[in-house]
Amino acid sequence: QVQLVESGGGLVQPGGSLRLSCAASTRTFSSYTMGWFRQAPGKEREFVAAIRWSRGNTYYTDSVKGRFTISRDNAKNMVYVQMNSLKPEDTAVYYCAAGSTILVPTSLNEYVYWGQGTQVTVSS
Repeated sequence: QVQLVESGGGLVQPGGSLRLSCAASTRTFSSYTMGWFRQAPGKEREFVAAIRWSRGNTYYTDSVKGRFTISRDNAKNMVYVQMNSLKPEDTAVYYCAAGSTILVPTSLNEYVYWGQGTQVTVSS
């Protein structure tokens, strides 16, 4: 069992930045692919970014490329997403997710463990 706890959400003005953090409680964190997903009101949960355990390959949805950066610290069991140039359409609850046998990192269904989410609101 892996427990994931997100933090770092909040209210930010358009063009601002936030860094979300996700703490994982597992001794084998380095073997998991980690992902960030988001869900806006009335919409389905969607992929944002992912990072594999091996080689640290990263993946992003097109709408955040060049603005968001995912990273991980295996020594601390942490994964982060740095979000810059935030837009109102980035407003959503952001979820951290983990999976150990993920073939398609962008697919929500491949992740087994989920955090409870953290709210990000981009508004002036």
